[in-house]
Amino acid sequence: MITESGRVVAMAGDQIWVQTISVSACQSCSARSGCGQRALAAVSSGRANQVLVDNTLGARVGDEVEVGLDEQSLLRASVALYGLPLVLMLFGSLLGHSVSESSDLAAILGALAGLGLGFGVVRRWQSGAGDRYQPHLVRVNTIASSTYQ
Repeated sequence: MITESGRVVAMAGDQIWVQTISVSACQSCSARSGCGQRALAAVSSGRANQVLVDNTLGARVGDEVEVGLDEQSLLRASVALYGLPLVLMLFGSLLGHSVSESSDLAAILGALAGLGLGFGVVRRWQSGAGDRYQPHLVRVNTIASSTYQ
């Protein structure tokens, strides 16, 4: 399970907004070369990220929480999101090229059709996946202070 620490910044019904805490200790960490957190921090350029999760553990605004996502779910979603459109794009390009007697324009149109089909399949698959690919609360550390803004 991939986990991230954060702070509850707002409540929205039965869900909470969790702002992740940017950690500047990545440079001195011994696991930095194989850590996904460092890669995510590099992509986000140090900006604060917020995620909406179900409040299954009764967290309140100001609480420090740990949010988790199953590694297999992340891997499946990544392969589906990037791999399937790419494979269908290549297949469409080859099909267009072979059907049209080696026309580059047909190969390009086939590639675009395959890419569009891939994105459509992923979108349909995502809408039927439910909350299996959503992060969830793992732990709550209640903060006794009421001065958090």
